[in-house]
Amino acid sequence: MFKKILIANRGEIARRIICTCRKLNIQTVAIYSEADAQSLYVKEADEAYLVGKPPVAQSYLNIEKIIEIAKESHAEAIHPGYGLLSENATFAQSCLDAGLTFIGPSPEVIASMGSKLEARKKMKEAGIPIIEGMDIALENTEAACQAAEKIGYPIMLKASAGGGGIGMQRIDNSDQLVKAYEGNKKRAESFFGDGTMYIEKLIEDPHHVEIQIIADSYGNVVPLFERECSIQRRNQKVVEEAPSPFISEATRAKMQEAAVRAAKYIGYTNAGTIEFLVDSKQNFYFLEVNTRLQVEHPVTEEILGLDLVAEQIKIAAGESLSFQREDIERKGHAIEVRIYAEDPKTFFPSPGKITGLQLPQGPGIRHECAIEAGTVVTPFYDPMIAKLIAWGKDRDEACKRLLDALHHYKVGGIKTNIPMLIETVSHELFLKGYPTTSFVENYYLPKIQEIKSK
Repeated sequence: MFKKILIANRGEIARRIICTCRKLNIQTVAIYSEADAQSLYVKEADEAYLVGKPPVAQSYLNIEKIIEIAKESHAEAIHPGYGLLSENATFAQSCLDAGLTFIGPSPEVIASMGSKLEARKKMKEAGIPIIEGMDIALENTEAACQAAEKIGYPIMLKASAGGGGIGMQRIDNSDQLVKAYEGNKKRAESFFGDGTMYIEKLIEDPHHVEIQIIADSYGNVVPLFERECSIQRRNQKVVEEAPSPFISEATRAKMQEAAVRAAKYIGYTNAGTIEFLVDSKQNFYFLEVNTRLQVEHPVTEEILGLDLVAEQIKIAAGESLSFQREDIERKGHAIEVRIYAEDPKTFFPSPGKITGLQLPQGPGIRHECAIEAGTVVTPFYDPMIAKLIAWGKDRDEACKRLLDALHHYKVGGIKTNIPMLIETVSHELFLKGYPTTSFVENYYLPKIQEIKSK
C-alpha cells in the first residue's frame, strides 16, 4: 500500500480523498493556487505546496509543476479526483514516466475514451447499442448539413473531445446548423484544444442513466448498479440518485451486462462510469465513458456501503477486488444535489465571501463540501461549492430528508442554487420519479420567466 499520495485537485473532492487516506493511514500532499491558500483541504492535508497563480492553466493544469511537487514531497501516487486533469491521458502518462502511480485507468484507455468518436467506434465493436450518427469527424459546415440530412433532424451537434455540454447543441434544421457549427467548433478548440465535431440523432426527452463499474488488474469487473442523472442545467448534472426510479429490473440487468462488456472490451481498470441515454420505451444507448471518479459517487456509496476512493487506491496499489458481484447488496435510496454559487434564476456564477454557513444535520444526511464562514468563492473555478446527500430506507424517505435538509441549508453572503433545488425536489414530477433531461427547461425555467414577467 502507498505511504503518501498527492492529490492533484482542490475543493471538496480533495477533502474527500484526504478523509479516505486517513482511514488507510496514508499521508496526503495537497496542491493549491494562490487563491486557495486558506482552503480547508489545504489545512487538512499532511503537506501542502503552492502550485501557481489562480488561473487553472498556471496551477491545477500545470502538469510539469505537479509532477515536480510529487517528486519533491516523495509521493508515490497521484489521485486526480474529477475534472481538471483527471481525464488527461498526457498527465496520466507523465505520472508513469516519472515513476508515480496514477490512480485511474491507463493512459491508453483515457485517450481512446476521451474521443467520443473513438468511443462510439469501440462500443459498436463491443456490441453496445449506440445512437444513430456519424463515426467520422465533420470536415466543414457543408459536410455537417449533408450528414444531418441523411440522419434526419432533429440532431445533436457534438464536440468529440467535449464534456459538460461544451460544444454540444440541439439542431432542428439546416439554418440552425449553419449558424451553430463554427461557434461550437471554436468553443471546443478553446476548451479542449480539439475542435473535432460530429453528429448524432437526437433522442427526444431521454433519461440519463449511468452504470458505475469497478475493475481490477486481474480481469475482475463488477457493476455497482446505476445512477439516474437526468436533472441537468446547461447539460450539467444537478441532481443524481441511486437507484434509478425509472428503469425496470430487466433493463437494469441488461445495462449492467452492457457496462461490464464495454469495460472488458476496452481493458478498463479502476473506477469508471459507462453512461447511457434511455428512451421512453427503456431502449438504452451508449453516451460516453467517464474514465474517473464521478461527482455523484456518494449516492452509490450510500446504497452499497462502499468507499469507492478506497477501492480506487487499493486497485492502483495492485490489489484485486475484495468482493464479487454476488457480494454487493443494495440498501435503500440515496439522492445528491450539487450546491452551486450561482444565481438560481440565471445560473450565472455568484462569487464572493461566505459570511455564514449552516449545514443541516439529521439521520441519513451527508455533506461533501470545502467551505466555511469566511471562505471566498473566486471566479476562477467551477462554482460548485458543496454536495448534499440524503439516504433513506426508500425513495420517499430520501426525498423527505433531502427537502427538509435543503430548507435548513443556509449560505450567507452569496447567491446559491438552493431555491432551485427546493423547487425541483418538491415538484410532483420529481417525487413520482419521472424527470427526464428536459425537466429544468420544461418546468423550472418557465416558472422563473413567469415570476420575472409579473
